[in-house]
Amino acid sequence: MRQAIKYIDPLIDFAFKKIFGSDPNKDLLIDFLNEVFRGRKYIIDLIYNKNEHPGDLMNEGGVIFDLLCTGAHDEHFIIEVQRGKQKNFKQRALFYTSRLISDQAPKGKRNEWRYNLTEVFLIALLEDSVAEDFQEGQYLHDICLCDRDTGKIFYDKLGYIYIELHKFVKTSDQLETDLDKWLFVLKNMSSMDKIPAYLRKPVFEKLFNIAQFTNLTKEEKMLWNNNDKHRWDNKNVMDYAIELAVEEATEKVRDEITKEVTEKVKKEVTKKVTEKVKKEVTEKVKKERGEEVIRIVAFKMKKDGYTAQQIVDITSLSLSEVEGL
Repeated sequence: MRQAIKYIDPLIDFAFKKIFGSDPNKDLLIDFLNEVFRGRKYIIDLIYNKNEHPGDLMNEGGVIFDLLCTGAHDEHFIIEVQRGKQKNFKQRALFYTSRLISDQAPKGKRNEWRYNLTEVFLIALLEDSVAEDFQEGQYLHDICLCDRDTGKIFYDKLGYIYIELHKFVKTSDQLETDLDKWLFVLKNMSSMDKIPAYLRKPVFEKLFNIAQFTNLTKEEKMLWNNNDKHRWDNKNVMDYAIELAVEEATEKVRDEITKEVTEKVKKEVTKKVTEKVKKEVTEKVKKERGEEVIRIVAFKMKKDGYTAQQIVDITSLSLSEVEGL
């Protein structure tokens, strides 16, 4: 039985939207975004937009953002939380921002508009890597369009900020900036039992008060429990799939090696089996178990009341596959 929590995990979907996704709490999101932009932008106000963005045509699919906001200068901010690895996440980010850019075109009078585009930014909080080409050890990646040879920024109204929380390893006594404090809180708050002295600042005090489990309504506690259960169900499914894959891979590798080697080298090979299995098992899970695991997760999500489009966005299954579950 898991220990009772004092504060909800801000990276779980319900908690993230409760903490950062409403007008009474927009000062928290503004403060966080200003720290993320590190002086490059200063946001003074935000308007929350509908997170579901339908297509213009009947057969054109829509998109669903975690949070979508508009700034005082009509700039757009998409805030996404990604808890696990997902195929083509970078491509999905490009698609999301491209949709917001193309939707700025007026239905008529384009000569008067003259492609006067407003800024579009996507900020992604990641619990795992989504790109192998991210620099090792660097947890914040500020991406923009630039000249490949000179590095000079080509267009500064489109940007992507990826924050890999698993790479943020600072301890409480190493926090230097307010951004450090934000990332530390997002990563560790659910394991804390009180607000520490070094976070005694109005914005963090408000954050901890909102996130305190006992302050949730009965309905919010039910939503939280459902989100948390879904997260642990997914983890258990994946852990079990990996466990089975390890067992099968170990047995297969042993059989293959036993047939190929002599008694003299068996002892040396046995030592290498575990390393070989560990190296191959992740890819084996993805290749042989991945589709099965994704379908199990999608089925559980469907039973828990998620919409078909939400399941498609999270699992990358097609709409017809989801509807057929």
